[in-house]
Amino acid sequence: MSGAAARETVSTFTTVPVPLGDRAYDILVGRGLLVEAGARIAALKARAVVIVTDAHVGPLYAEALAGSLRASGLNASVLTLPPGEATKSYARLEQVCDAILAAKIERGDLVIALGGGVIGDLSGFAAAIVRRGVRFVQMPTTLLSQVDSSVGGKTGINSPLGKNLVGAFHQPSLVLSDTALLDSLPLREMRAGYAEVVKYGLIDDEAFFSWCEKNWRGVFAGGPERDEAVAQSCCAKAAVVVRDEHENGDRALLNLGHTFGHALERITAYDSTRLVHGEGVAIGMTLAFRFSAALGLCPQADADRVEAHLVEVGLPTRLDQVPGGCGTPDELLDAMAQDKKVSGGALTFILAKGIGKSFIAKGVEAEKVRAFLVEQLQAR
Repeated sequence: MSGAAARETVSTFTTVPVPLGDRAYDILVGRGLLVEAGARIAALKARAVVIVTDAHVGPLYAEALAGSLRASGLNASVLTLPPGEATKSYARLEQVCDAILAAKIERGDLVIALGGGVIGDLSGFAAAIVRRGVRFVQMPTTLLSQVDSSVGGKTGINSPLGKNLVGAFHQPSLVLSDTALLDSLPLREMRAGYAEVVKYGLIDDEAFFSWCEKNWRGVFAGGPERDEAVAQSCCAKAAVVVRDEHENGDRALLNLGHTFGHALERITAYDSTRLVHGEGVAIGMTLAFRFSAALGLCPQADADRVEAHLVEVGLPTRLDQVPGGCGTPDELLDAMAQDKKVSGGALTFILAKGIGKSFIAKGVEAEKVRAFLVEQLQAR
């Protein structure tokens, strides 16, 4: 397995640089980074920080982080929000912005996102707009956020009309991915995050997908395979972000499975008891490969191989596995019409010619998608 971007291992940590000129930053990956967070964040020369976290993560790690920061001479306060996708809302954005202002955070100070993708997206967006931009640090605590949402500067909240439709590109100053924090993650959340790991192999690295097939148990168990999977995923994403920071080109490939997945999340009203993001992505990636096979683009054997691996790790792969149902074909199509990749009203999908051979398919006919969805909803 080869890295898609430069990386360096120092002691027990791996550093993945994201070279974006004056917005460049490092991603550090390894066990035990929480203990060192104070010194590493103090090196960014801030005066004060606001830690934004949620009620699941905060009781486990917020005070340890705040203590480390204070020991390094930083003023630190903590804002704890409710967990779950519903927190990515206008109301919570207002709350975070006001907390940043109340703490007298200046442009040279820092907002620290301590949590999963919801906290990272929300905190990053608040940091992007308060005082027209203050710095922030990502400290992702889920596998999904460590390998995906904490890297690349996409921030935002959800609208009733769709997921992540209100936001900004705002790069972090540093990403600290302590893989030991994943030890406290529920199995369901580990599986959901793992879907995003697999995605990197399916996009353009069949060798990494093969590595995942052989090593996924070590990723879940917390062995060296976990650090390797996170570092490799960050390398892959960093390389894409450097080529296409604002998603004007092939960065859209990172949305493999997401057109279907985001539609399912909207249909289920972002209710995490029914469906979490990674589960939607797992179903979406399987559907993308099945759709590609149905269009004659991809060998059916590759679509079957993708599904078999996701099933093996315990992820859903079929529409009938969405608790409470996933709506009608027309409802799913309507949800897809709000996808950020829609251009001129035409649907854009990430499809595949095989494992590791994904591509951007623009102008996909809605009727072909509808017929495919009808077939999938009837399949058992």
